[in-house]
Amino acid sequence: MKHLVECVPNFSEGQDANIIDEIASRIDSVKNVKLLSVEPDKDYNRTVVTFVGEPEAVKEAAFQTTKAASELIDMRNHKGEHPRLGAVDVVPFVPLSGTTMADCVRLANEYGQRVATELGIPVFLYEEAAAKPDRINLATIRKGEYEGLAEKLNDPNWFPDFPVAGATQFNPKSGATVTGARFFLIAYNVNLKTNDKSIAHEIALRIRESGRPMKNEKGEVVKDKKGKTVNVPGSLKSVKAMGVLLDRFNIAQISINLTNFNDTMPHVAFEEVKKEAQSLGVEVTGSEIIGLVPKDALIAAGKFYLGEQLNNLNVSEMDLINLASQYLGLSQFETFDPNKKIIEYMI
Repeated sequence: MKHLVECVPNFSEGQDANIIDEIASRIDSVKNVKLLSVEPDKDYNRTVVTFVGEPEAVKEAAFQTTKAASELIDMRNHKGEHPRLGAVDVVPFVPLSGTTMADCVRLANEYGQRVATELGIPVFLYEEAAAKPDRINLATIRKGEYEGLAEKLNDPNWFPDFPVAGATQFNPKSGATVTGARFFLIAYNVNLKTNDKSIAHEIALRIRESGRPMKNEKGEVVKDKKGKTVNVPGSLKSVKAMGVLLDRFNIAQISINLTNFNDTMPHVAFEEVKKEAQSLGVEVTGSEIIGLVPKDALIAAGKFYLGEQLNNLNVSEMDLINLASQYLGLSQFETFDPNKKIIEYMI
């Protein structure tokens, strides 16, 4: 069995094709690594890159792309819909065949140390690699985003896991990078027939696991004994979500991260969004998968939509995948090609 690790870095550039191409080209320069996908989004002004390979080679490719981004992206000029902390916003390592989460935690630590030392970019650890409980959640680390980073780095509670040399931690050009180890994440967005971002935001609050702050009868946010906000959980487990506006299509979208698709499959999230959208008088028009998706997630969706007919029909794996694509509206923006979007078909 090959020892394989996946890496899915997110770069804060989704509009300049020359910059995106140059970053991606650094992956091709590393042996024993295969570039699987490069997906820029102009509204998010963000590009998600996916590559796999042998652990040490993947770590090297992650560093080389970070080096390229630090040279080519200037965060002082960056604007976009998606939350971000730096030019290389997040670099997760994901165990695949023959590798463990512990292997990926090691890679994240070694990558982070090198980025801080050689590139002068402060690095935080998250998810399975987090050294502190309050840094497990990526959204917590990103709070305040790039614009609030200089102030955040002055807070002793937010001293980087891998600091840069010298007293000043803030790198105005590159910001900061978050790295870690996690399970396979499906980036899945659901589209609405409206351009009202507030509706998408409301749906996101209803479905995401963290939910929304609890309020008392006076409309005040409820705090616990330690002064932390008490949240009312949303309806879906292992789901992160937010509402965004896609200027290109003049529609609102619920941007979803399925952090464990065994807990919540894409079709489950899609149907839940449909239900909440209908309650607000809005239609769902389709969805999209950013990056790659495991085959099992789409087969499960195909079986769900085929329902009771499944036992009476001779249905192939590809039939189920195509059915899932049809019902989920995965080709609303561009044609969904299983051979380019399903990780098992790409490796």
